Amino acid sequence: MRTASPITSRPLDLVYFAFFLVHIPATLLIDLQALYPPSLTPYFIRALPQLYVQMSNDPLIGSVLGMSGDGQPFVWFKTFLAVEALFQLPVFVLGARGLWRDSRSIYVLLLIYAASTTTTTLPCLSVLMTTPTTSAQTITDKIVSVTTSQRFLLLSSYIPFFIIPFIMTIDMASRLSKLVTTGIDAADDKKLS
Repeated sequence: MRTASPITSRPLDLVYFAFFLVHIPATLLIDLQALYPPSLTPYFIRALPQLYVQMSNDPLIGSVLGMSGDGQPFVWFKTFLAVEALFQLPVFVLGARGLWRDSRSIYVLLLIYAASTTTTTLPCLSVLMTTPTTSAQTITDKIVSVTTSQRFLLLSSYIPFFIIPFIMTIDMASRLSKLVTTGIDAADDKKLS
């Protein structure tokens, strides 16, 4: 039986653990607001994404909250939010717990989460990169746009949610590959004895 190592001695696991802990309130207070019934959401919680969209002009969150665009939200993005609520949020809790306990059995779930999140964050980054830069014309035509500083803010808040899961995907695939190889070698050794 393997002795668990403290999380502070496992730098990548510590980053993943902190990432999950930070992601829980961001998910509950900002991202999932588009899925909550407004009548059941206290005003101070509803105000958080409104403040965020006013500051960043996030075309994704603004769209699903009906705060920007033509009133037609990105359906695919709302679907991604449902995945965040039903799959990712439980993984944040289970992943943080498994990492804290140094449980190798969590690696499969973390690989699935990380690959899924990397895949769903990439289209979001594409939208942010292709959203027009604010100009007199975009303002006149009421086209959703962002200033250069808003784009920088948006990218600086979305990119970590791409990079960390991308690294986690490679890391968990590598860890699982090593465990599988060790298991195959042990099975081969058992057959020979």
